[in-house]
Amino acid sequence: MYKKLGICVFLLGYSTSLLAGDVHEFSLENGLQLIVKQDHRAPVVVSQVWYKVGASYEPEGKTGISHILEHMMFKGTKKHPPGEFSRIMAANGASENAFTGSDYTAYFQTIEKSRLPLSFELEADRMLNVVFIDEEFQKERKVVLEERRTRTEDKPISLMYEHFVATAYQNSPYHHPVIGWMSDIKNYTVEDLKVWYKRWYAPNNATVVVVGDVDPQAVFALAKKYFGPLKPSKIIPPYSRPEVKQLGMKQIMVKLPAKIPYLILGYKTPVLNTIAPENRWEVYALDVLSYILDGGNSSRLSKNLVRGQQIAASISVNYDIFGRLTELFTFSGTPTSKHTISDLQSALNNQIKQLKTTLVTADELKRVKTKILSSKIYELDSIFYQGMKIGLLETIGLDWRLFESYLDNITTVTAEQVQTVAKKYLVDQSLTVGILEPKEKK
Repeated sequence: MYKKLGICVFLLGYSTSLLAGDVHEFSLENGLQLIVKQDHRAPVVVSQVWYKVGASYEPEGKTGISHILEHMMFKGTKKHPPGEFSRIMAANGASENAFTGSDYTAYFQTIEKSRLPLSFELEADRMLNVVFIDEEFQKERKVVLEERRTRTEDKPISLMYEHFVATAYQNSPYHHPVIGWMSDIKNYTVEDLKVWYKRWYAPNNATVVVVGDVDPQAVFALAKKYFGPLKPSKIIPPYSRPEVKQLGMKQIMVKLPAKIPYLILGYKTPVLNTIAPENRWEVYALDVLSYILDGGNSSRLSKNLVRGQQIAASISVNYDIFGRLTELFTFSGTPTSKHTISDLQSALNNQIKQLKTTLVTADELKRVKTKILSSKIYELDSIFYQGMKIGLLETIGLDWRLFESYLDNITTVTAEQVQTVAKKYLVDQSLTVGILEPKEKK
């Protein structure tokens, strides 16, 4: 993920543009947004359709419905029978799939550039014309139930993390899992899917992102041809459900058949979408802080807790500034066989305390910024991830240009700002602790 330091320093000195290249934006009369980025390195194009709907839009009792609808989008339209979409794509040498998150559902194809019209034609068809056959829905429900069993129910850490998140968030829609609770998956009907589809799938709730060896005006003409005739819908935004202020530390202990214990610490923190513009430096400072702690082998947690004191067998930090709602700044890991969860938690607290009491040195701050820069730039060597960054920001309600200025904001973060956000946000009042305690398997 990280490149040689010398190359990264060169990049830090000469380039802070992550999406360098021509980016063109268009709007169709029916409300569909089109963003085209040129990348002429190969005769290939990635086409992505992003819908503003995901797990955080779902009401109680219908969790996971966005995810199962994603599955049903491959089950046929009035024009194309079940399986035909994927068969046509495979016959044309395309790779295609879809994914659902808390704030979006997206569909994509990577295809030879002359076949882009085929992608647009099929995506426009299933934007409004999916046919919901109960027999196909029952099959897909079984697939999703098995997916939940294998990825969550049968994996202690995944199941524990799901309970941890549900404890951390009191009323935020991030409370429930993207795949949905098992009881909800079992209970909703094909009619529920039809209602959800009609409510959110429409050109005026979609952004089409195209990146590759293309001419923007030609792509716009294709979009008008295939998506232009589609009628818009009346889109009612989801209810605002901001997380209530936490009044003290929470803790949950999950006992499951497992070989090793596991610890998660989660602090509620703002993201670009939830903080005032004049305070956005705090979000970038939190991002830098996360890399100071966990940004490769030279980062503090790896150097001190894994290799140095050998308290942690594994340790990681996770924080994402690009969310729709308040996120969690998390520490997670497992202790070595000679240490306990309590030892690991105490060691993490000491690392956090050190950030609050002692300024990061200039050399460490420079090295961390270099790692951030290199990881972001080399990540975007992929045209798929270029599209991902654009589509994600647009779908969660941010201008994609915020990502373009990301590195400029990272490079201006100071040691004092890192210390300030550590003191402000890594506090017990906003903390949730999750512990997986292994129990004997019967």
